[in-house]
Amino acid sequence: MTSSDHHRLRKKIVECRLCPRLVEHREHIARVKRRAYLDWDYWGRPVPSLGSVNARLLLVGLAPGAHGANRTGRMFTGDRSGELLYATLHRFGFCNQPESKGRGDGLRLVDAYLTNAVHCVPPGNRPGAEEIRNCLPFFLAELRMLRRLRVVVALGGLAFRAYFSARREMGLPNPRPLPRFGHGATTHLDDGITLIACYHPSQQNTQTGRLTTEMFEGVFEQAAQILYERNC
Repeated sequence: MTSSDHHRLRKKIVECRLCPRLVEHREHIARVKRRAYLDWDYWGRPVPSLGSVNARLLLVGLAPGAHGANRTGRMFTGDRSGELLYATLHRFGFCNQPESKGRGDGLRLVDAYLTNAVHCVPPGNRPGAEEIRNCLPFFLAELRMLRRLRVVVALGGLAFRAYFSARREMGLPNPRPLPRFGHGATTHLDDGITLIACYHPSQQNTQTGRLTTEMFEGVFEQAAQILYERNC
């Protein structure tokens, strides 16, 4: 896929209105806003992916945050989950700066690509099965264009399952039975890709201690080691 193909895909994502429930929800949030962000012009549309088609590392999340990505228009930007994510990516060389404040702040991923299983914020942070299926063609197109892909980090159980579902749709080999999701669990797939499961860096997970900074950094340290070894 060329850069122009990538641009057209991003445009299709941003213009998508396939899921009436998600369209209504994302636009309602953009109109009502949160008190702290009343002066913001909310994005209120599907949030496009971030990164280069030449990336070897893929990060798959769940969906945009209501007052984070749905406000700023950039994945994992504007809420606590992004603070941990981008700081960690920067520490391990996958990002050019440790903070993501908003579109136009100069942030650039390095050898990494960031997407979500669903591109619109869902009510209760729970997308429906049909909504996940509606976003699947976008995910498949991205996987096909990431021809240098070597490591996938699944941020949460839904992203973990979505990646295996996408592989099945593409006719790629999956292990049988499928591995269970667990933080730090690593699966070496037959086509040379390594999948690493990771708890989602949500505020709920970090505040309760289910996910610590050290646990999160450990996943990306492992990803960096795999990519470095394969590059030697």
